Amino acid sequence: MTGTSTTPELFTQAVEALKSLRPRPELQLAEVRPPQRLAPWAFALTAEATGPAEVHATGRLILLHDPKGQDAWGGVLRVVAYVRAELDAELADDPLLPSVGWSWLTDALAASGADFAALGGTVTDTSSARFGDIAGPARTDDLELRASWTPRTADLAPHGDAFCDLMASVVGLPPVGVSLFSQRKGD
Repeated sequence: MTGTSTTPELFTQAVEALKSLRPRPELQLAEVRPPQRLAPWAFALTAEATGPAEVHATGRLILLHDPKGQDAWGGVLRVVAYVRAELDAELADDPLLPSVGWSWLTDALAASGADFAALGGTVTDTSSARFGDIAGPARTDDLELRASWTPRTADLAPHGDAFCDLMASVVGLPPVGVSLFSQRKGD
């Protein structure tokens, strides 16, 4: 946490709500040092998940608090989410991928019941080719989602749950309680 004086109660409540998250077993969360200059108070979690097709994603969920508020936020709290995943080339070539990526976030926020305003962000799909002596695969395809929104209360558990659901969607995990059928040989 960043800050220079007594921790505001609103921020403490919001942090405790995020610390109480219990993500599904395929997702690992860890507390990390937050950005230092975006707001007087900040808290951050990192996330990692791997899906059934070995799609790996990393993410970061950041809570910012400025007791004076910021006009662009429309409030005193701001949640920032960042997710990055490597994709297979076929999925990366889908022109609807950015829209689908954004819907993973908006659907997760709606399903969790998160109360928020001022949602905005970007979804970027990139392809990189390596040449010469650079080690690694010849081509990589990535999806990056960056978003932020203003929670209307300090109860950030639904916001954290939505972030966890977003991570699960990005790596292709089924909803909790749903099992994937494995493909049988010869089918």
